[in-house]
Amino acid sequence: MQKNVGELDAYCRIAGGLTLLGIGIMSSSKMISFLGSMKVAEGVTRFCPMLYFLDKDTFDWDKKLERKIELMVETATEK
Repeated sequence: MQKNVGELDAYCRIAGGLTLLGIGIMSSSKMISFLGSMKVAEGVTRFCPMLYFLDKDTFDWDKKLERKIELMVETATEK
């Protein structure tokens, strides 16, 4: 299984999945709990079946974030 989820996306999936899982448990909803657990699993394994079928990945998000941070640091040091 090849990873197709970037690091930032993985953290978002884990956080969102844990939130959905908690909501599902509190409301006794099996469907919401199932969706939450799927998102947590996608974040931990860094593999998303839907992205696989669409032949896409989210690795470029990490690169864009790193570039924005570099630009922010550069502008902060110039001032």
